[in-house]
Amino acid sequence: MKNKLKSQKTSTFLSHFFTYAFMIGLSIIIIYPLLITTSSAFKSGNITAFSLDFNADWTLANFQRLFSETLYGTWYMNTLIVATSTMVVQVALITLAGYAYSRYNFMGRKKSLIFFLVIQMVPTMAALTAFYVMALLLGALDQFWFLSMLYIGGGIPMNTWLMKGYFDTVPKELDESAKLDGAGHIRIFWQIILPLVRPMIAVQALWAFMGPFGDFMLARFLLRSPEKITVAVGLQTFISNPQNQKVSLFAAGAILIAVPISILFFMLQKNFVSGLTSGGTKG
Repeated sequence: MKNKLKSQKTSTFLSHFFTYAFMIGLSIIIIYPLLITTSSAFKSGNITAFSLDFNADWTLANFQRLFSETLYGTWYMNTLIVATSTMVVQVALITLAGYAYSRYNFMGRKKSLIFFLVIQMVPTMAALTAFYVMALLLGALDQFWFLSMLYIGGGIPMNTWLMKGYFDTVPKELDESAKLDGAGHIRIFWQIILPLVRPMIAVQALWAFMGPFGDFMLARFLLRSPEKITVAVGLQTFISNPQNQKVSLFAAGAILIAVPISILFFMLQKNFVSGLTSGGTKG
């Protein structure tokens, strides 16, 4: 009996030890680059390499230079326009599509879902030439709306699967009860089902908004004018020249990218709650 208790204590200790060791290691991997970026952003002067040095003189001059000496403000607004439009349209489309695939049987339902999976397997790099040709034919080169459409289209296949899966967790008894009370399809969707899937909608909105801020490839390929590029492409110009790297400006600009994403996260965090459907049929 004693050996068994000792074995259980040892097992529990090892489990806790490796869990905390993993969490600490993961935290270091995440926090260390953030500390380097923050340190570089607030250093005075134009440094040529990232370094972690908190003893240097700290200043806000790099942030002021971003908006006075570069087109960073324009790039920032461009990205906000693309990110907001992408988020609104994509969330609306995948929410409606996910509901339709979850609740209705129609011709081609299974085949189209499989097609979504197949499309998702094609890497963006393989379609860059096709996107460029499409932009030329539509006169959409250097246009925000075309870039937004590509982000939206690229996010629909997999996110529709995710939304469908989340809608599937909502008991269909709720739909049937509402129909018995005389509710129509729109009322059932808007007033009964939609509030229960808000956590997934919030996650999808955050993902869609973050995408344009972090994407470099598509934006660099389709946006050519210096005043039309997004913030990711603009930041790359600060470090693209080995002879004149503006590391401090790059770091300052990278930090500012997190501001709108953080604001949206805190606005949506009350919706990041799972298990709302667990009580949906109670009472």
